[in-house]
Parts: sequence; C-alpha cells; structure tokens
Amino acid sequence: DPERARLFMRRVIANFIPVASPIQLDPGKLQVAALVGPTGVGKTTTIAKLAAYAKLQLKQKVALVTLDTFRVAAVDQLQQYAQILQVPLHVALTVEDLRSALRFYQDRTLVLIDTPGHSPKNSDLLDQMRRFLEELPSVETHLVLSATTKPKDLADIAARFEPLKPSRLIFTKLDETSTYGPILSTLVRVKRPLSYLGIGQEVPQDLELATSRRVADLILPVPQVVL
Repeated sequence: DPERARLFMRRVIANFIPVASPIQLDPGKLQVAALVGPTGVGKTTTIAKLAAYAKLQLKQKVALVTLDTFRVAAVDQLQQYAQILQVPLHVALTVEDLRSALRFYQDRTLVLIDTPGHSPKNSDLLDQMRRFLEELPSVETHLVLSATTKPKDLADIAARFEPLKPSRLIFTKLDETSTYGPILSTLVRVKRPLSYLGIGQEVPQDLELATSRRVADLILPVPQVVL
C-alpha cells in the first residue's frame, strides 16, 4: 500500500530529527540568545521575529544587542525593527560594551544578540565572535542556516562555526526551496537539535517552532488529493 508505506517512512524520518524546545523565558530571570551564521541567511529578520513574538504574544520585556557593525546598513535594519516593536537596541563594539549592555538590561526577560554575517572561512572574525560569546557563559547560541544551501556547503559551514559552540540550529528560507533533504542530512551530521523554521519574510508570523513531524512532512509531503 503506497500510502501506508509513505506514512511509515515519514515516521522513520521524524525519528532522525532532533528538535529543541523554544527559548525558555522566565519572568524575573534574564535569558540571552545569540544568532550566528554566514552572510545572507536571515539572522536579523529571525531576531526580529523572535523579539516580536516574545513581546507581542508572550508580553515579555525584550532588548536587542547587535555586534554587526561590519555590514552596510545592518544597524539601521535592526534599528527599524526595534522602533516598530518599541524595544531598546544597543550596539556593542567591544567586549566591554557587551558586558555593559547585559548589566543594563538585567530587568529584561530576553536579550537577543545579532552577530555579523561573514564567510565561515574568515577565521579572524570567527575568533572575534568566539571571544564575544565567551563573555556570556549562559548564552543560548543558535546557528542559522539557509535551506537553499547545498548539502556539502551546509556541512562545511556547520563545521567552521563549531568554535562558537552553537547548541541549536535554525533553518530559514524554507519558502525559497522545494528540496528539504539537506535539512535532515545536516541534523544527522551536526548532531544539534532544530529550534525554529523560517518560512518567509513576514514578522513575526513566518517563524515556526520546529517539530520532527513538520520537517518529515516537508521532506516527504502528503500527496494532494485531486477531486
């Protein structure tokens, strides 16, 4: 029975997909989450989605910090999101700036840190990011990857960002591809759970909490019944 076989295979695929819980927010306790990854994968937009959900849906106090002073207009883009959401934004140029920002935002529930997108082969900038993140012993680091990236490149990117010790993966741009197998191969290879899925550009609605069933359905979709 082809349909039973398809359902069975989706269950098999789902068993290979580790997923993480959403960023845990506890009023009265600061949670810090940083997004790292190569250029153009949508880190800044994803941060805006996370901030909007935490503030508008969960009614939590949020602040934004950016380390991205390298990309043209990067601060302006995040500043626009901050103004729309009415949350503060701090630009950290040095490790001491980062320390000061976190001391200042101790009354917040969530601080989201945007980092510069760069080539994973840029070892100097990667080392600089590592020094920044080492100042945050309890930071939750998410490696952001694009679903449109070739499987071999995904594996190389994940390996090169390993010094930043990401504990979770986020896949973006699911709306820009119809091939989702590389997500599964990356999760199996990297052995990090998947936290969120970016499915478009709209803030905040185009961000989903990852589930193994959702990813399995993307990889092996349910056939459409034609009436």
